[in-house]
Amino acid sequence: MAMLGFLILFPLVVAGVLLVVRNNRARNAIVGASGLVIGVASIWLAVSYLGAPWVQFEFYSPTVDYVCMAVSVLIAVAILYFGIKYKNVWACVLATVQLVGSLVFEFAFAHGILVTEGLYLDSLSLLMAFIIGVIGSGICVYALGYMEDFQAHEPEGAKDRRPTFFALMFAFLSAMFFIVFSNNMLWLFTGWEVTTVCSFLLIGYTRTDEAIKNAFRQIIMNLLGGIAFLGALYVCAIQFNTLSFLEFLQIGVQNPTLVVLPVTALAFAGLTKAAQMPFHTWLLGAMVAPTPTSALLHSSTMVKAGVFLLVKLAPVMLVCTVPAVMVVLVGGLTFLFCSFMAISQSNAKRVLAYSTIANLGLIVACAGVGTPEAVWAAAFLVLFHAIAKSLLFLCVGTAEHHIGSRDIEDMDLLFERMPRLARFMMLGIMVMFIAPFGMLVAKWATLVSFADTGQVALIVILGFGSAATFMFWAKWLGKLSGIAAERENVETTVHPSEWIAIVIMAVLVVLCCVLLPFISSYVVEPYVYSVYATLGQDISSTNLWIASILTAFVVIVLFAGVGRRSKAKKADVYLAGVGRNNAERTFTNALSGESTASARNWYLEGIFGERRISPIGTAMCSVVIVVAFAASAVALPGLF
Repeated sequence: MAMLGFLILFPLVVAGVLLVVRNNRARNAIVGASGLVIGVASIWLAVSYLGAPWVQFEFYSPTVDYVCMAVSVLIAVAILYFGIKYKNVWACVLATVQLVGSLVFEFAFAHGILVTEGLYLDSLSLLMAFIIGVIGSGICVYALGYMEDFQAHEPEGAKDRRPTFFALMFAFLSAMFFIVFSNNMLWLFTGWEVTTVCSFLLIGYTRTDEAIKNAFRQIIMNLLGGIAFLGALYVCAIQFNTLSFLEFLQIGVQNPTLVVLPVTALAFAGLTKAAQMPFHTWLLGAMVAPTPTSALLHSSTMVKAGVFLLVKLAPVMLVCTVPAVMVVLVGGLTFLFCSFMAISQSNAKRVLAYSTIANLGLIVACAGVGTPEAVWAAAFLVLFHAIAKSLLFLCVGTAEHHIGSRDIEDMDLLFERMPRLARFMMLGIMVMFIAPFGMLVAKWATLVSFADTGQVALIVILGFGSAATFMFWAKWLGKLSGIAAERENVETTVHPSEWIAIVIMAVLVVLCCVLLPFISSYVVEPYVYSVYATLGQDISSTNLWIASILTAFVVIVLFAGVGRRSKAKKADVYLAGVGRNNAERTFTNALSGESTASARNWYLEGIFGERRISPIGTAMCSVVIVVAFAASAVALPGLF
């Protein structure tokens, strides 16, 4: 229990220190050392409790309850302040509703309910702790160099707000640890809302009109989820007289008809946090924030809090039809439509955003299916998505600072301009969609779990969505791997802190792919067995080991010769005609005229553009959610 407390409180203390430290060298030392401590502590905890079932720790403190209440009040007050300052009515209204609701709940309903086992851990929370502690800390280290460049590009005389930025990053990590280790649902709710307000402040970091607009979009959508979460707490306190997450799950599995409304409300909260349609626009808007913020929101925190809650609810949704149908349909449709919309994007960060939303949709759908096989697949989707996507965000951020663009079409010759970075970026892309890497193995397991349900629609959604996934990743990979000229290497000025973080992510993603059979046996399967009393791995261990060996081979080939310059003679570019100027890529065409060879991807804006697809997906998912709440509302009369 001491280690759980350390992981929750230590990042919070670091955040407080960073808020007042103004010296750049001192900040670098604090962030680097703190990131190392948090990462090592997370790994030590995961190894110490490897394969552990649900382990509860007897810890009850009225002080923590009051602190959580105070934090909820402060969050609502802060949102009200910003809502009034920027004249955002919806933010003010929703913050007021949540403030009043929280105070009434605390003093009228929750005050007499004791949760003696306030903290817990199991294999899934350990997996999440690893992601938060190692990947989250790595992103904080990466931010040191990135934010130094970012500040250098600010207008002369602009205030240096990096202390606030780094304080929010570490507060984020603390809140995420609080979420994954809290058995007391009131504490879990507090951590949930802290991540919401930290995201709001980080998205609005630059304080431009666009940043402020997108920050308020995020806070409004997530406040809706927060209010739904609070509604679920009301039901738990009034109907079941408990705020223990474990007891709630046990009640749900044994008597699913009693928990239709609270599970639907919690699932809705998870959908908003995971940026599923119709709430996906807040995550797209988060792209205006500095790259470390995007990486943190998309990989190790925020959105992962949403899917974590949904995967935890999976055994209940297996027997509780209404929320299960809502979650499966919203997740599946989000995966399909956002994969299509990613095809039409050339902005690398926007491609990553749509890819994130789509992959989260796949995880959400697995949680809604709720079978052991689906949960096994969901756990690996969470792991590989977190690491690969953080690697890609960091690579894109560094590339943008050195080539002056984040557009995929401007990444020609990146293999020459930034040879090491290009390989790392290619590794991240291949992990997302190519065999034998872990993400595709997890998608295959997803397909098997969907097939077991007998629902043809789910298989069709997965098939078409995966085809779209292949298209947008392959386009990007082709841009990176094409070499048609020799250009100056511009990666020599990349900050050491950026290289450290990128290398850590690359090593992690390779290790997780190579050790996939081990992770399945000692991390994922113990969780599945502790919940379902059966195993969930639908792919033979032999096939997993074959994928592991092939992964190692592919990585060796990809990084062979890094740092060496070939002395071989460079041949002219073949342009399928008589070349005129190799440097300018011009050639004599069939009409004896001069043409310039160019390579540009096909984006199909007219077919897969946001304006065409987004309204359809938003409308369909909105209808599904409304119908689900209407169906669950029949349980209301039995509450009182």
